[in-house]
Amino acid sequence: MLVAGVAMLFVALAGLAAFLFATTSPPPVDPAWAVEGSREIPSGSLTVRFTGTSTLLFSDGETAWMVDGWFSRFGPRKLFRGKIAPDPEAIARGLERNAVDRLAVVIPVHSHFDHAMDSPEVARRTGAILLGSPSTANIARGVGLPEDQIRLAKDREPVSFGRFEITLIETRHFEFPDPEVREQALAKPEIEAPLVPPVAAFDYRLGIPYAIYVRHPLGSFLVQGSAGYVEGGLEGIDAEVVFLGIGGLGTQTDDYREIYWKETVTTTGASRVIPIHWDSLMRPIEGPFTGEMRAATFLSGDGDRTLVFLKEKQATIPGLRFTTLPRYDEVILFPAGAPARSDAPSRSE
Repeated sequence: MLVAGVAMLFVALAGLAAFLFATTSPPPVDPAWAVEGSREIPSGSLTVRFTGTSTLLFSDGETAWMVDGWFSRFGPRKLFRGKIAPDPEAIARGLERNAVDRLAVVIPVHSHFDHAMDSPEVARRTGAILLGSPSTANIARGVGLPEDQIRLAKDREPVSFGRFEITLIETRHFEFPDPEVREQALAKPEIEAPLVPPVAAFDYRLGIPYAIYVRHPLGSFLVQGSAGYVEGGLEGIDAEVVFLGIGGLGTQTDDYREIYWKETVTTTGASRVIPIHWDSLMRPIEGPFTGEMRAATFLSGDGDRTLVFLKEKQATIPGLRFTTLPRYDEVILFPAGAPARSDAPSRSE
């Protein structure tokens, strides 16, 4: 009987482990927010394509540029216990699926692997400038990107690429609630020498995290890749659309979520919010989006709390609209000849 009981316990634990590590939680977004790719793109429109995490491709038909450009994916064992390196085949497929072969600039929002690891190779393949922090520059040097393609960002200094005026604003990364993870991911943030892969995932240190503010004749938008903020850091920034990083937001307190919203959405006066960084880091970037591995959200209730919070904002702020983007398909962000914004929600919300 004892042997049978131990065997049953082993089977039950194996089943639980398979459930927690081999399945994913529902994504923390409302399916009703999803839009399809635009069937027709009038000449002169400003469009966006979304790969996953915070990889975004923007184009106005004349100039194309990319946030992050992360296409490699790894399973949990390799990610947490092995060494990783950019996957050239995945990068080639990602660029092909985004229908792009030339870029003006690639901008990682910070230097963690899921943002900056592939960026130098994306820049190399597309002839782009890689714009970022000194840590991002050392990731680029570690894989041999020429120095004339590496440019260091300056806080709040606008730079122009075609009709896009892009300003990087130093901000803060999401604060991991687990002290050990927080220490590994955020302490000693600088990559001080060229980083030559393969290396451990946490060797891709934070660097300087940025919010990316963009002005264009057709409209303005903000990309906040990580759910962090600096109080007052976006004062004076006016954006019609916010690409809002929501990864891990449900693990924070109610007060944190409210302040993050106020500092990122309310302050900018955005009337449209496009959640990003909500899909799994460890699933293939093909097919439907999935949420994170259940083991990562089982105790935290992350996704549930995040979705409740966002839907409450949707229900209580007049004129606010949420949108989630399809994978790879081109979506019109601002149509050609877009009128000036007139439906922004109240900043007192």
